[in-house]
Amino acid sequence: MKNPDPLISLANFHSRSALTRRDWQRMALALAVSPWLSPTARAQPVGGVKGAVTGPRWQNDPFCLGVASGQPQPGSVVLWTRLRITEADAALKAQAVPVVCEVFVDAALRHPLRQWRVQTDASRGHSVHVLADGLQPGRHYWYRFVCGNAVSPLGHTRTSPALHEAVDRLRIGLASCQHYEQGHFVAHRDMAGQALDLVLFVGDYIYESTNAAYKIRAHDGAEPLSLDEYRERHAHYKTDPDLQACHAAHPWVMTWDDHEVVNDYANDLDRQFTDPQVFLRRRAAAYQAYFEHMPVRLGPDPANLSQMRIHDRMAWGKLADLWTLDCRQYRHHQACPDPMRGGGRVVMGCDALADPSRSMLGMAQEQWLTNGLTQSQRRWKLLAQSTLMASAGLNTPLGRSAFTDGWDGYPQARARLMQTVADARLMDVVMLGGDVHMNVAAQLRLQANDERSPILASEVVTTSVSSRGMSQKLLSQIQSANPDIRHARANERGYTLLDIRPDRLTAQFRTTPHPAAPDARLGVQGTWTVVQGVAGVQPVS
Repeated sequence: MKNPDPLISLANFHSRSALTRRDWQRMALALAVSPWLSPTARAQPVGGVKGAVTGPRWQNDPFCLGVASGQPQPGSVVLWTRLRITEADAALKAQAVPVVCEVFVDAALRHPLRQWRVQTDASRGHSVHVLADGLQPGRHYWYRFVCGNAVSPLGHTRTSPALHEAVDRLRIGLASCQHYEQGHFVAHRDMAGQALDLVLFVGDYIYESTNAAYKIRAHDGAEPLSLDEYRERHAHYKTDPDLQACHAAHPWVMTWDDHEVVNDYANDLDRQFTDPQVFLRRRAAAYQAYFEHMPVRLGPDPANLSQMRIHDRMAWGKLADLWTLDCRQYRHHQACPDPMRGGGRVVMGCDALADPSRSMLGMAQEQWLTNGLTQSQRRWKLLAQSTLMASAGLNTPLGRSAFTDGWDGYPQARARLMQTVADARLMDVVMLGGDVHMNVAAQLRLQANDERSPILASEVVTTSVSSRGMSQKLLSQIQSANPDIRHARANERGYTLLDIRPDRLTAQFRTTPHPAAPDARLGVQGTWTVVQGVAGVQPVS
């Protein structure tokens, strides 16, 4: 396709308050084209920063990891990039490198709004985080970074509406679990072409592990343990063109799960029962690398590098409150562990599950969430967390089974949350999750699967972007034993398109067969809706 100037092809978008899907598809194509322009071709700032070409003279493109934006607020958004310094430019590794961030109100870059001059260095992996403030609520913006003779790809972002604005729509791409080796990131290609307000990613952005039996393409390097190794794993994922396009097209809101560090870790413990002080050093390295590669506002706590706050709350006008929860950093260890190997496992008759002191979120985060929920005045209350909340055990001769790494392993914490919803008579509470590599539409009660217990909340769980799911035969058994799970499919990959309006929330499961092929196109597996004022999910025919 002939497209000599992708910026000009986007020029007509800036005057619109709402973009159509066709607009987004054209914009996604243009954003996908722009990273492949050479540094020389991109070294002419447009309406930009005087003297911006002073500084490093790059031999290779330092912006090959792309650009991203995240955590949109009514007046600000976080803008991100990371300089990738190759051996040809190795002399710059030991230097503080100046970078300019430019924000424009139009895609043709004819109308610059503001610029930020920052420095980055090796201590932060040459990552750049700019809190672009002073923006207008509910507006679209375009941005890029300039460093010496190199100019980054063009990114598009937007701010959230004013807090008291009556908003009629919020469109979210809900995604999780993207094992690089187990399939291609075609879900991100599809999201990049959708008219989304934001991407909500709920964990397992990278995988530390490998499995030769399911390998479609290969990780670079062995399992990461150190900061440099985690940096390399993140950088490898960031080279994926579909992932880059999705980051460039939309702002992201994020939380994590376990694979950003290591499978099934809980607080300060991994599956090998590594000494907690040793493991916390690994966790600190993983958290630092995560921050360096994500458009997030806060990094590791300077007083304790093994801690990093990821849980947050944002509003979308008067339409919705969105909480992003941390289900890993503060949780109690899994109950009834195998003495030879920690982490999650399926148990029956585990008395520790009844301990009311056990928490998935940690008591401080639980209280923070309770306070926010009970005080919220917005229509929809969306809780984004990493996994399935609905009960998914099986009835066996030895009792009901429970998988101890998920919410079934923390039933008292789940009950406290449901009790909060019941006691405060909260309406329109929807749990959003990932982790289990399946699409799920479910309803939540205080007493799971008991028709005498009222439905209190709704749940939508997205399948994985690429990671392999469980067998459909086993999933059918789980669904039969748990009638509150209305829909469950684990044999397809993709994401969930959420369309949230004042009168209903609609979840469209967009999928392709596993494994996700590089040229795959997504179809619609099913569509479910939550009607305002009525807890529970209903199919859309």
